[in-house]
Amino acid sequence: MQKKRSLSGLSIVNTRASHQAEPLTAELTAQGATVLQYPAIRIGPPADFAPMDSALAALLQDEFDWLILTSTNTVESLAQRLAKVGTTDNLAATAVRVASIGPATAEAAAQRLGVQTALIPEKFVAESLASALAVQPGERVLLPQSEIARPFLAEAFQASGADVVQVVAYRTLTGQGGDPVPQLFWEGRIDAVTFTSPSTVHNFLKRLKAEGGNASMLVDVAVACIGPQTAAAAVSHDLPRPLETDEFTVPGLVQALVEHFQEQTPKVRAH
Repeated sequence: MQKKRSLSGLSIVNTRASHQAEPLTAELTAQGATVLQYPAIRIGPPADFAPMDSALAALLQDEFDWLILTSTNTVESLAQRLAKVGTTDNLAATAVRVASIGPATAEAAAQRLGVQTALIPEKFVAESLASALAVQPGERVLLPQSEIARPFLAEAFQASGADVVQVVAYRTLTGQGGDPVPQLFWEGRIDAVTFTSPSTVHNFLKRLKAEGGNASMLVDVAVACIGPQTAAAAVSHDLPRPLETDEFTVPGLVQALVEHFQEQTPKVRAH
């Protein structure tokens, strides 16, 4: 149940890519926060479509046992490319089983690819997905991911004897646009920053530095992260200790912020 105390009077930075920012913005706004948009990342196409096109052609020919979807960006990239090399109707007609990292990815897969997810891990992280999906020796697994994705899943499935085809579905680039966050940091007008992936952490700091800021600006703000890998990325950059979330989702992230600020004495600032 949602806590009664809201985030009213607080300014919180949303670092998600512009096309993904709305759900988090809506959740924070519903709690009374002023949401500042500062896209840390943007999504670009692969440098070379050939490996993905080849994998998708094999997928449509029913040559894979599992399709692993690790993000909504992966789903969107596949949907866009399938529109050029095939159709999502063809994909739904195959016997491939789909594993999704979490419910948001599963929902995107149903809407954009027309396929139902057979497996969602208990925790929405790669380690939990690898444990939950007991691939068999000889099974063929298609793993489309970001260019900078960790090799963990591919290595885990290969260790189980699976034949893994790993392809780049998209590139993660530094974001642009949004609110004047570096200036607002200098003015002490930011209370929290949210991160939803390791790449949002790395690219946020890259962008902040390029625009006249630095990591020390976050010393007095709350840092909220989805998932242990995102939190580890924040720690690696010496950011304040990330808030822990019980659930690795956008609602879980917002709930962690609500609970954190319940314990704080509100700052009095001239906005």
